[in-house]
Amino acid sequence: MKHIRTLIADDEPAARARLARLLAQDPEIELVAECRNGQEAVEAVGKHRPDLLFLDVQMPHMNGLELLQRIGEQRLPVVTIIMTAFGTVETAIEAMKRGAYDYILKPFK
Repeated sequence: MKHIRTLIADDEPAARARLARLLAQDPEIELVAECRNGQEAVEAVGKHRPDLLFLDVQMPHMNGLELLQRIGEQRLPVVTIIMTAFGTVETAIEAMKRGAYDYILKPFK
């Protein structure tokens, strides 16, 4: 069975842990890395080449939109899902322009 290599990038430890627990319920998901900030996420994407990226918009050192731009389309995971507790339509549109597949608001179940 092929696993979906997944990376979580969120500066909130509780949010990372919650999402990791939810993802662990799916046997096809393989969590390859958890990152606390944008710089860690850039390095982890390069190292692990995930298929799926859950990316918080507001993080220290580099926000999620800046991270998408820095990674570039050639290195983007197959699916990138932007997460935020402070969602706006403008942020969602900008994320989609930069290659995000979807946008979800926190907290989520």
